[in-house]
Amino acid sequence: MEIRKIRENDDLDAIGNIYADSWKYAYKGIVPQEYLDTLSGSRWKEFLTNSNGDSIVVIDNGKYIGTAAISESRDEDMPGWGEINTIYLLPEYFGKGYSKPLFEYAINELLKKGFKDIYLWVFDKNARARGFYEKNGFQKTCDMTSSVIIDEKLLVVKYIKHF
Repeated sequence: MEIRKIRENDDLDAIGNIYADSWKYAYKGIVPQEYLDTLSGSRWKEFLTNSNGDSIVVIDNGKYIGTAAISESRDEDMPGWGEINTIYLLPEYFGKGYSKPLFEYAINELLKKGFKDIYLWVFDKNARARGFYEKNGFQKTCDMTSSVIIDEKLLVVKYIKHF
């Protein structure tokens, strides 16, 4: 298994498909199915090439299986914080020990950039992800926001950790 920052010659279609496939699996019953059915990997190409932070990839036996994105806080009320923007694996790799090394790599990259406080946002109904973050020392805060997808309001909660 190789975990590293995305390079110019990486297969952005394969990485975009990680996002799409993970969303379709992990958010089933959380995000409206009508929206999930429309997702394709190409939706994330712009994000992967024009992000203000770093994108990370996990490759196992030559196959792109996971990705994450990190940056300085995108929230005005969190100056000086590092943010884990995304972390996704292909569904067939869930629960097989790839999430933790990817998560730790993302955290270590933020620590190398000098961030001592790190946060992330997660759908309130995403119990699997919330359990993972809690198991890895992140604490839920009272901060919430919402995201509207096809007229459905989805609550998003903030998790933090101080290093």
